[in-house]
Amino acid sequence: MKIIMLGAPGAGKGTQAKQIAAKYEIPHISTGDIFRANIKNGTELGKKAKEYMDQGMLVPDELTCDLVMDRIAQDDCERGFVLDGFPRTIPQAEALTNALTKIGQSMDYAIDVDVPDENIVNRMSGRRACLNCGATYHIVFNPTKAEGVCDACGNETVLRDDDKPETVQKRLSVYHDQTQPLIDYYKEQNILKSVDGTKPMDEVFSDIVAILGE
Repeated sequence: MKIIMLGAPGAGKGTQAKQIAAKYEIPHISTGDIFRANIKNGTELGKKAKEYMDQGMLVPDELTCDLVMDRIAQDDCERGFVLDGFPRTIPQAEALTNALTKIGQSMDYAIDVDVPDENIVNRMSGRRACLNCGATYHIVFNPTKAEGVCDACGNETVLRDDDKPETVQKRLSVYHDQTQPLIDYYKEQNILKSVDGTKPMDEVFSDIVAILGE
């Protein structure tokens, strides 16, 4: 079962991807994890990726796709995998499709966790993070026991720059420009399935399971 997760930043696709991976016992693959693992292990692909990242540049699509293909060629992906954060653009999607076609494979599902922009801005601006231990909270959905104080370590919790409404709006506009077209791309391939991401997380997961099957 080969699955791509789609959805705007803050839509909750990462959380759903982890739950899918756990339920169906397939790896959860995020490009960030792949980059880190290859750089840490000093692989040839990792060294190439690091050159770009050290200069603050995006890793080129072809190299990113090579890293993903290298990861899904590993034994633990034999029964499938969940891709989270890749592809982000049409060129990346086309590179992935072509690379899979060469080995006689194709994706089974592209699941879009659909959440309106307004909900995402509200959701993300309610996030709070502890800069000391990394714990994250939400002032409505997962508040700290004492306001502004981390439950885990007692340090102050803050609204990160990434989660400020103006930053979220910018990230959403990039998403709509670059990633939204993927929805049409996978619709044309007849593998797109949408779920309502405004529902509670466990209901969203139930909807996904209804698509994928028990």
